[in-house]
Amino acid sequence: MPEIDRLSDGSDCIELGFVEREATPKSLMRLSIHLHAAGLSLSDTVRVLDSFGVQRARSTVHNWVQKAELQSADGKSPNHVALDETVIHLNDQRYWLYAAVDPDTNAFLHVRLFPTRTIVLTKEFLTELQEKHDVADAVFLVDGAPWLQAALFEEHLRFQHVTHGNRNAVERIFKEVKRRTKQFANHFRHASADSAETWLQTFAFAWNQLI
Repeated sequence: MPEIDRLSDGSDCIELGFVEREATPKSLMRLSIHLHAAGLSLSDTVRVLDSFGVQRARSTVHNWVQKAELQSADGKSPNHVALDETVIHLNDQRYWLYAAVDPDTNAFLHVRLFPTRTIVLTKEFLTELQEKHDVADAVFLVDGAPWLQAALFEEHLRFQHVTHGNRNAVERIFKEVKRRTKQFANHFRHASADSAETWLQTFAFAWNQLI
């Protein structure tokens, strides 16, 4: 599959420094992380390992994904940034996934999961984004959410209120996020917010590998 080939090309991006005593070959650990992040369920990922003669529990693969702590690459200088947030259900609670996307490439620039949406938390997200990427001259594309616009104003970042056009990039990605979190909703049952956020950041890493 072309998607798997492209993911395999990015295997060197996965650091396995957390591995101490693990009998599984690192190449298969990286493959498992990639496959699960790209859309394969834990059960199916375990079956792939089994085809290589390696038997591992679903919880083991889940732990690999969590410990790898994958992040989207730093150092980008986008002309535009599509900024938005969407609801993610974690157990019986609502959280908000904040995402910044480069609409020219459809790549994630930064993602975070917050328990609510406020100007203060939006500014925290923007501070982290500015530490990762050069966005000082970028134009941020946002909807009418007052907490987004107010935070951008206070951070002295340029923005435009856009409901269509380039901002559709982040909407398309959010649709895929919702499809995945609905399909693998068990990831967010009996899970901590940190665990869910790590999974979402891993998803962002895999998405960037595939586009």
